[in-house]
Amino acid sequence: MKLYIAAWQVILAAVLALTSSGMGGEPGAQTETVASAAQGWDTTFINTPVPGAPKLILPPGSPKLERVLPVAAAPGAAAVASAQASSSVQGTEHSSASAWEFSSVQRVELSSAPAVGNQSVFRFAVISDIHVEAWNKESHTKLRKALTDLSQNVPGQALVINGDLGNGLPGDYETLGKLMREIPYPGQVVYTIGNHEFYKAWTDAAGKWNEADFPNGETPEASIGRFLQFTGYDKVYHDSWIEGYHFIFLGSETYRQTDDSFAEDAWLSEKQLQWLEGAMAERAEEGKPIFVFLHQPLPYTVAGSFTDFNSRAVIQHERLKEILSRYPQTVFFSGHSHWELGSPGTLIRDGFTMVNTSSVQSPYDTSDTPIPAEEQKSEGLVVEVSGNKVHIRGRDFTAADWIPAASYTVEP
Repeated sequence: MKLYIAAWQVILAAVLALTSSGMGGEPGAQTETVASAAQGWDTTFINTPVPGAPKLILPPGSPKLERVLPVAAAPGAAAVASAQASSSVQGTEHSSASAWEFSSVQRVELSSAPAVGNQSVFRFAVISDIHVEAWNKESHTKLRKALTDLSQNVPGQALVINGDLGNGLPGDYETLGKLMREIPYPGQVVYTIGNHEFYKAWTDAAGKWNEADFPNGETPEASIGRFLQFTGYDKVYHDSWIEGYHFIFLGSETYRQTDDSFAEDAWLSEKQLQWLEGAMAERAEEGKPIFVFLHQPLPYTVAGSFTDFNSRAVIQHERLKEILSRYPQTVFFSGHSHWELGSPGTLIRDGFTMVNTSSVQSPYDTSDTPIPAEEQKSEGLVVEVSGNKVHIRGRDFTAADWIPAASYTVEP
């Protein structure tokens, strides 16, 4: 498969690699302060309950002062080139500029509607980390804007909400259900489970954050049960054929109560992985995209997966990657990191294509810090498929417009 990316984004990746290599500081602790005086709840929402701030790290064995470029390797950095040897984009130094010139790179022109000759186009949207909580009015407003923009301006045949629907409380699901009915998406809506669907374990009976008494009487089975009741699914993993394309949805089957070392990572049972092997093979055709969704990213891949928080975001990541790599036509969507669209590594290829989806509720910048609330940033993806060609575009829901830095075409 070929990968086309706006050239300046790859340049940005190289610049970021050079400028960040000598940084010794670490981002501050990841907390978001919110007000909920009417409810009388704790006003500190902890996005990551594990003490300690995430920091950017490299895969084991990498030189200390070199960052792995997510998409393309810069000449002269052997370790970087080795780490990305399977990428389909290679770089060569430009003789008259400080930038790098890449083969198989083009700028994708944006349009308000698909234009692919006479061939029909299948369109779907992918959003994640909507974090709808019953008391958090801002999360309601942002989801309304996203649904309104997608429904009115770029309607499609499907919408995938890829995890972190809320905080797993009954009131969160009730609020989300009302919002989805208020602004119904015209196509099929599908959900995956995220780590925040297990967060009732961090709250007491009054709904207040209570880390000291974790798990507050909550079990992983109860958390999964509420997710399944809301979605109507039998399991956290399932698949669908939509407009002739295979959509496969994966999900974590337990949480920290089983093993504290699991942290916020996805745990996929052997049963789920064996099921995945069968699902991937079903009616698979060379070059025809298979769309796979999991809330957590594979470590050391897309934007935001190079933090210590995500250094093992999927516990069975080696096995999962091996299965997906058998099918180069796979397009794997993840959320969880919140990193804003257009960040280096938003889309990469390593055996198959992987895409980060940012966040509707709270995108993060490349220092792994939430973008200030006053900026009202809110993002997601619109995917257009024509035959075997996949065009992925970032969407700014606040402005109801495209994100020029996040436009990609993947084709056989």
